[in-house]
Amino acid sequence: MADHVAAVCRSGYYYQLRQLRPVVRSLSAVGAKAVVHAFISSRLDYCNSLLTGVTDCLLRRLQSLQNAAARLVTGAPRREHITPILRQLHWLPVRQRVRYKLANLAFRSLSGQAPACLTDDCQLVAESGRR
Repeated sequence: MADHVAAVCRSGYYYQLRQLRPVVRSLSAVGAKAVVHAFISSRLDYCNSLLTGVTDCLLRRLQSLQNAAARLVTGAPRREHITPILRQLHWLPVRQRVRYKLANLAFRSLSGQAPACLTDDCQLVAESGRR
């Protein structure tokens, strides 16, 4: 899992953020948010259900990538607190993002809105008659 986090951070910092910095300056706030969301948030969301139970050190690395992306969108200085910036952008922190995506996947599986391969394996304990 450490290799996956390292690859996401490497590609996010060195490839996407570095190349987006000059482009974002010429976009509107909404356009900048959309571009950064498309490149950075999609990287953070990829296979994030596997990040359940991962160490705090690895999650902090992903959180720092999200913080850098939020600062790029808003133009906030590095010393400014990030929590109000994330709230302004309506972005969940990485740990809460992982929990939300996993809960959403479980809900969709239980309600029959997910693919059949997931709904077949996911059942409520009360319905299965076993614990």
